[in-house]
This record gives sequence, C-alpha cells and structure tokens, in this order.
Amino acid sequence: MSAGAAVGIDFGTSNSAVAFATPQGPVRALPLEGEATTLPTAVFFNAEDRSTHFGREAVSLYLAGVEGRLMRSLKSLLGSSLMNETTAVYDGLVSFQDIVTRFLSELAARAERSLGQRPASVVLGRPVHFVDDDPKRDRQAEDALRQAARAAGFRHIEFQLEPIAAAFDHEQRITRESLVLVTDIGGGTSDFTVVRLGPERAALAERTQDILATSGVHIGGTDFDQRLNLECVMPLLGLRHRGPQGREVPSKVFFDLSTWHLIHWAQAPKAVREANELRANYADPRLHERLMRVLREAQGHRIASEVEQAKIQASNDDTPVGIDLDFAEDGLTAGLAPDDLSKHLDDALSQVVACAHECVRRAGLHTRQLDAIYLTGGSSALRPFRHALARSFAGVPMIEGDLFGGVAAGLACTAQRRGLA
Repeated sequence: MSAGAAVGIDFGTSNSAVAFATPQGPVRALPLEGEATTLPTAVFFNAEDRSTHFGREAVSLYLAGVEGRLMRSLKSLLGSSLMNETTAVYDGLVSFQDIVTRFLSELAARAERSLGQRPASVVLGRPVHFVDDDPKRDRQAEDALRQAARAAGFRHIEFQLEPIAAAFDHEQRITRESLVLVTDIGGGTSDFTVVRLGPERAALAERTQDILATSGVHIGGTDFDQRLNLECVMPLLGLRHRGPQGREVPSKVFFDLSTWHLIHWAQAPKAVREANELRANYADPRLHERLMRVLREAQGHRIASEVEQAKIQASNDDTPVGIDLDFAEDGLTAGLAPDDLSKHLDDALSQVVACAHECVRRAGLHTRQLDAIYLTGGSSALRPFRHALARSFAGVPMIEGDLFGGVAAGLACTAQRRGLA
C-alpha cells in the first residue's frame, strides 16, 4: 500500500463496509469476512472462552447459544447519553464508546490484512442527521465517532454525508449530466440529496455548487423491524393484553425488547426482575410465561433476527412467512404476510417519502425535473418502500445501485478528491 492510501468507512447501523482508494487508481471494496465485502455491525463478547467476535461470526455464536453478550445497532447509540455508560463483559466494565472503538479498530485490522499496511487516513460516512431536530446532540454524535476513529488508530479523519458519497459512486457510471435524487435507506436513517452529476463534473475538486439540497430522517430498517416485531410478535408475549382490572400490561418492556440497541437493557437482571413483577397485570399467565422465558434466556436478539429475516423474505418473495418462536413456547409461531409490511409500515414509509419530497423542494425543483432516483442502502430494497416511492415520484426512473457497498465506495472517492489518497 502506498504511503498516501486512504480508506472510506461506511459504519452502518446494520452493516459496515470499507473501500480503498489510491491517488489515481480505481476504488475497490475490501473483503471483511471471507469474501464478503460487508460486515454486520455486531460484537459478541464470548463469556465461555473470554474472546471477542465480530460480524456474522458474532451473530452466529449468539444464536448457537454460546454464553455471552451480543451488541448490535451500535450506531443508534451515537448522540445519546448511553455512549458513556458501561456494561459488564467477560473482561470487566466497558463503555459503549469503547465498543464502537473496538469495532472500528477491527475494520482497520481487516483492511490491513488486505492492504499490507494499516490505513492511517479515513473518510467516515455520516447521515444527514444523527439525531433529528437537535443540532447539539448531532454534533456530539459526530464527535463521538471521530473520537472512536482516533482511538482505533486513524491519524487523519474526515467526514462526508452518506447520500453525497453514494452520489459520487453513482457518478462513475453515468454518461451524461443528470439531476439525481440520491436515496440512501439504511438501518437507522433515511437520507436524501439532490445533486448534479456528470462525467465532466466528476473531475472537479470542488463540488459544492452541484449539491443542491440534502434532507434526512431518523427512520430506517431497524425501525421497520421494530414496528413489525411490535405488531406481529410482542402481542404473543403480552403487548396490549388486558389484565384482571382491564388495564393493559405496561408496554415499556415490549418496546425495549423489540428495539435492536435496547435489547441488552431489556434483558439485564434489574429489567428481568421488573418484568417478573408484571405477572399480576396478566389475565392469561401463558403470555407472561413466554415473556419471562424470552428474557431469562436472553432471546431478544433471536426474535429481532427472525423478524428481520421474515421482513426480507416476505418482501423478496411476496409470500407469507412464518416466524419460529419455539424457544418461547413449544410450537409457537407468528406470521408475517406481504400485506402486513404495507399495513404496519405505512406511517414510517410515508415519513420517509415525505422527506424525499422535502429534499426536492429545498433544491427548488419539481419532481418532473429529476432525471433519476438512485437507490442505495439495504432497506431501499423493501418492496413497499419502492412501491410508495414510485407512486409518489411517478414517471421518474429508479436506478438500483450497490445497496451495501456504494456509500463506502463514494467515501473512498471523497478521499481521492480531497487529496488524502
């Protein structure tokens, strides 16, 4: 690796990716787990042999029943007070800030295995808003990510908005000047930019005038998972169940148990004791028994993973999918049909599409002036989202990009253009 090489890192809510750039050479994605160029943003602290695991291996060990602690959706903690809180793992208390640092350090180490030298410079992606309508917390989120990158060994750290990075990646493959709405639907946020792209413009170092508008909302794939979990699974554990006095079971435990980055707290000893005390709120003790079995056996991440996979399968195959809950009660299943995706996600998808229109409005354009909508981010593949976007932007062609690697590639392009590579 040349002394001037740099990487772009897409630190994602659900998955992360790294791309490599040299001063003149092509950008390339780096393998992170076997031949895969994405790594699930997951960390597993293995209590049995006191080791730390990342990505698919982390999730696999957890699902296999190895004793330990799984952390997912780490990006969702940025900008929150939870970043400086600590949790107990096999080697003592560790802060969530340090866990993010460990994950970025692992990405750097895996990049080093491909490149022969640990990268010193990085362009990190960031959403338009880490936190909606709170500039102070948004700055805190970026500062926390910068601090983690520095602690992970990167000496030169810069940021680029993720939808702009995706635009630069798309620009490498277009043949004429175009006005494009870049739509980046990730695990935690939905981000948009209206940008003027073209083969002649790609060589320009300064692109400020080509970025006509940006917008973003803190809704993404993990929010879709949570809504489906609440509607399809949590009622089987007692959500909305009315007890002997006619009052609903308190809902906090179900919201925490269905939210990727809060599952850890829902299964902590204090929370489990509080959930056990809810027994008197249940008219049907079977529902409470299911809830307690899930909490005591720390099955929250398994439920979330089952819901996520059912969402993907129902969307891709357009057929009903069963969600296996045998670990909560023998023979227990939940169902997820394609129509459920539209019904339960309608409000969230409407907010995302409205944010896309807001971006076009800020650019001073009508939708008919757009040449294309460019789709990236894993959650942009969701069938109900694409249908909603197509209805709302009728007549505008939709182009699917590299859903999981496009942002990282664009971040590496940014490193080239800023002279880091």
